[in-house]
Amino acid sequence: MIPISDNLRTYKRPIVNSWLIGINVLIFFWEIQLEIGGKLGNFIYTWGLVPRQFTTDLTNAIFVNPAAWVVVLGRLSSLLLALFLHGSFSQILGNMLFLWVFGKSLENHLGHRQYLLFYLITGVLTGLGQILVEPNLTVPLIGANGAIAAILGAYVIKFPKAQIDSILPLIIIYIPLQLPAYFYLLWWFIQQLCNSIGSLNIPPSGVNQAGLAYWMQVVGMIMGVAYMRWKCDR
Repeated sequence: MIPISDNLRTYKRPIVNSWLIGINVLIFFWEIQLEIGGKLGNFIYTWGLVPRQFTTDLTNAIFVNPAAWVVVLGRLSSLLLALFLHGSFSQILGNMLFLWVFGKSLENHLGHRQYLLFYLITGVLTGLGQILVEPNLTVPLIGANGAIAAILGAYVIKFPKAQIDSILPLIIIYIPLQLPAYFYLLWWFIQQLCNSIGSLNIPPSGVNQAGLAYWMQVVGMIMGVAYMRWKCDR
């Protein structure tokens, strides 16, 4: 099932959403160049979110060497940068498609600045949640999945009656459909199980431990739902 667009009329150009998609795609092409040059593994382990690195540096700063707080502040940047890194073609394509379809209407509702903050904050908070749940994990966690799950949660709460223009590909036949927005909450998580298709070669042990990355997206969705309910009740 492939979402194409929704049936909501927007009055503002989705400037932030378009820039987010553009930045993600450009960085992914850069990752491909690094993979060709054999440098991708080091890059991902340096700038991706590796919980063990973060907790080790934090423990060192608190109990051993206060000067290590400088290193911890540097590690905090990985919470943000990891949102713009992706480990496979299926992950980048799925994320950007869902971001385009659902993000533009949410940006129209929230406004450019608030939408950007929502995207970044929910993505960072999901990363922090991943560190708390699995502080000793040595595999990098990358991708905009947590932020996009939050967008889906907020979208369904704000636009519960929205219909999503979709196509169902059947070999060489494409069937046009119109599906309710909440269907894509379920479909999003099904899609995440296929995110390893077309994976980049990221040694030594790949990225995105499946179970943890999957369940933390549920946290992202809950944050999006909670935020939009709070905003609607104000």
